[in-house]
Amino acid sequence: MTASSALAFDGSHIDGGLYRSITDAARHSPHALDRAVGLFSSYGLVIFAVLMLLVWWRARHADPGTMAQALFAPIVVTAVFGVDMLVKSAVREARPCRSLPGSFTIESCPGAGDWSFPSNHTVVAFAAAAAIWVVDRRLGAVAAVAAAAEGASRVFVGVHYPHDVVAAAVLGVALGAPLARWSGRQAALVERLRTGPLRPLVQAG
Repeated sequence: MTASSALAFDGSHIDGGLYRSITDAARHSPHALDRAVGLFSSYGLVIFAVLMLLVWWRARHADPGTMAQALFAPIVVTAVFGVDMLVKSAVREARPCRSLPGSFTIESCPGAGDWSFPSNHTVVAFAAAAAIWVVDRRLGAVAAVAAAAEGASRVFVGVHYPHDVVAAAVLGVALGAPLARWSGRQAALVERLRTGPLRPLVQAG
């Protein structure tokens, strides 16, 4: 056992049983399903980048405040991710696939020191969904479903406990939504951009 793993927090007593039930289901699932979930779990965040681009494109027809929220969405997600990393470093929870011997994983178990709580993928997904929802309810609903699927997939592939995902979802929304609303106050920036050479990027027509 390394010094890093010896100092790690063991979250298996919280919902390790539920984690095992989910990963056992993955163990007995068709290989094609496991592969599909694994690919989505690893690369599903691309969906949110595409949705944020769509939000920006649609916001070109909207008022300056809405466009400001669309422009700041990636910044909001980055800020929430930064907070997530601080929490992760403070808690130092070992991955379930390291704490629970014999755990089945679709994705390779991360190395010692790659902490589990909260889930990075999930916090990014939910922060993005919250930022998108503030700007565009229809695209936000799509993002919310994708975020829930991303979070669930992180447990299914075996690299996170359910509580890692739930905490990440709460953190993503709790910080992402108010930050996205605050960014609407930067309407003056968009108004200036709409009178300069970058006007085609922030205003349709």
